[in-house]
Amino acid sequence: MRTVLAMQLTDQKLAAEAAFLRAPGREGFERPYGLAWVLQLAAEFRAGGDEASAHWRDALAPLETIASTRLLAWLEKLPWPVRSGEHSQSAFALGLFFDWARDAGKADLCARIAERVVRLYGADRDAPVRYEPSAHDFLSPLLGEADLLRRALPREEFASWLTRFLPAPGHADLERWLVPARTPDQADGKFAHLDGLNLSRAWMLEGVCSALDGAHPHAAPLRAAALAHRASGLEGARSTHYAGSHWLGTFATYLVTGRGLA
Repeated sequence: MRTVLAMQLTDQKLAAEAAFLRAPGREGFERPYGLAWVLQLAAEFRAGGDEASAHWRDALAPLETIASTRLLAWLEKLPWPVRSGEHSQSAFALGLFFDWARDAGKADLCARIAERVVRLYGADRDAPVRYEPSAHDFLSPLLGEADLLRRALPREEFASWLTRFLPAPGHADLERWLVPARTPDQADGKFAHLDGLNLSRAWMLEGVCSALDGAHPHAAPLRAAALAHRASGLEGARSTHYAGSHWLGTFATYLVTGRGLA
């Protein structure tokens, strides 16, 4: 892995990436999904603690600055959430953005992100779980928002918000929603998204549960669903079809390392 990284993340190549992003007309390029993953790459190198990681961290710094600046500018102009199950979803990218700011020791930026996030999502209630998933989803809009708000709200406030947001435990719609998805065709580029959906749902469910007291009425069903999604997602990640194999490993790694948990 380090050999491949050394081949790809050269100073020259990273400088070319930064120059590409700075060119006029590309202000929205890879926003928000790709920019958020750039920040997670930077966070990984910052936590590396070895000489190679330090080198890549420094070489990536110009891209890191562009990504964080553009995500913040976008967030502050965003009038409503982007409730997509694919790359454009705002909640998922903002969760990665928040974690990067936290890991970088940027407490003021964390507070700024959290304030805006609560303004965008804090009044939501009665989540329409019967409308999920969509057939091309690899992210859950509803779980993405819940996993984001557990970062932005104090623990007790989040627990109360989640009670207003989700159907009561035992509700038929909730039970159906918490069943892992099955892809009808792993070789299809869009249907393969459903294998990734199980992985992202697993880590989002784990994130939500990490912010709940064990006595919360949703804690037990959400924990059980997290385990079921983890098992289904990791099995789906074994796909040999390029449609999934070129990206599912990233999602599997994010899940098993607990990267999204504080």
